[in-house]
Amino acid sequence: MSDVVPAAPVVAAARWQVEQVLALAPRPSSLTAAQPLAVPGRWVGAGCNTRAVWGRCTGSSAEPYECVVDHVGVAFRCSCPSRLLPCKHLLALLLLWARGQVAEGEVPSFAAAAVALWAAKQRAAESAAPVLAPASVPVPLPSPVGEAAGQGAAPALPPRDPSAGRDDRVARMAAGLAELDRWLDDRVRTGLADPALARYGTWDDLAARLIDAQVGGLANRVRRLAGVVGAHAEWHQQVLAELGVLHLLATAGRQMGSLPPPLADSVAAAIGWQVRQADVLAGLPHTDHWVVMGRSDVREDRIEVRRIWLRGAVTATWAMVLSFAAYGQSLDTSLVVGTQAHADLFRYPGALGLRVLVGRHHADPAPAAQVTGCTISEACAQIGAAVAAEPWIDRYPVCVAAAPARVKGRWVLTDAVGSLPLVEGATGMGALLACSEGRPVPVTAEWTPRGLVPLTAHLADRAVDLGPTADPSFLAAGG
Repeated sequence: MSDVVPAAPVVAAARWQVEQVLALAPRPSSLTAAQPLAVPGRWVGAGCNTRAVWGRCTGSSAEPYECVVDHVGVAFRCSCPSRLLPCKHLLALLLLWARGQVAEGEVPSFAAAAVALWAAKQRAAESAAPVLAPASVPVPLPSPVGEAAGQGAAPALPPRDPSAGRDDRVARMAAGLAELDRWLDDRVRTGLADPALARYGTWDDLAARLIDAQVGGLANRVRRLAGVVGAHAEWHQQVLAELGVLHLLATAGRQMGSLPPPLADSVAAAIGWQVRQADVLAGLPHTDHWVVMGRSDVREDRIEVRRIWLRGAVTATWAMVLSFAAYGQSLDTSLVVGTQAHADLFRYPGALGLRVLVGRHHADPAPAAQVTGCTISEACAQIGAAVAAEPWIDRYPVCVAAAPARVKGRWVLTDAVGSLPLVEGATGMGALLACSEGRPVPVTAEWTPRGLVPLTAHLADRAVDLGPTADPSFLAAGG
């Protein structure tokens, strides 16, 4: 049972607009899940008055879910077990009400207690609050506060003006994605031989416009692409492939409402839609003995990014912890390669769900048990499945039992069934050669479109960290 009560008095509100309901969704997939429920046939006893809207949602459960919304003070109650707030049932009920498909009526018994409580809290707040403005001045709706058991903080209330706040951001994002697609059309039409591509300003101007449109994830990809032009003999293929990825994300970003919920969440994250940590921590924890398999530091747009790759000792699933450091700051050093932690992880939404937040630790970190690796063939299957789920990913972890070898002038990791190339200029090659002694050894690596980046050599008595490191002069002392 979820229940959030308002924190301050508000004036009576008129029927909402659909845009206001959509802006309440805690994540894009919530809208996708709510749409099929937003039809009168799925509801029993739906009704509304000047204070609240209520109804019972029928579905796969044995009993209908009882939903009540205070549309004045903006509070919610639903009998479903969802940890998101508002849940898909509450969003569907509000959509029906906003579309004028809920008739006025008397408050039923299942909703009466909640409605009475909300009204009483408002009267008490009104009697205690000083008068700060004439009654004719509209009072904006506040953000709901407080947490129900197991719930994360409630999402901020959307502005009443649908052209402001989150609604305005959605419109800017859509316009930015459309502009990006037009820009891509121009690039394909003029060809990669266009001298404009060699000027950094061509890419930086586009990135700046994408930031203004609040699709910063795509802006970062554009800026990184600027450094590829002319960087090596095969830059044309790399640029063309990345332009295709940008087109894919620009198209998918304008159709998120029609995508399956996990894929819609992945697209939203890729284009730059931020998910609040409170919403992530409100999800179900994934508890395991997490082995710290590898570390990778990369400079991205004047910020050092550290990826820590974890693998469950029991479930064998992967997870990624991100930390960031601008100039003079420090990266997270709490997770040490070669150790394992019995801890709760909370996954960000997405088709792969790799990124996590670390929750409660159930024991102190300890040395990890012996790590085993898969074959090259199995690693290729894992990478292929990940790319099929999220075609725009540029890093994915694997742990292979293989030996480094030199093939046709390039380093590869090889076993009896195949080989995978390493990136040119991979760090830690000398240490990897010394650790392997020419024999297969478990190696954790990041797959990238340009080859594997070796991160860790797992020996019988220790783990050797091979991953690329951040510039120490860029970070704070001791970072």
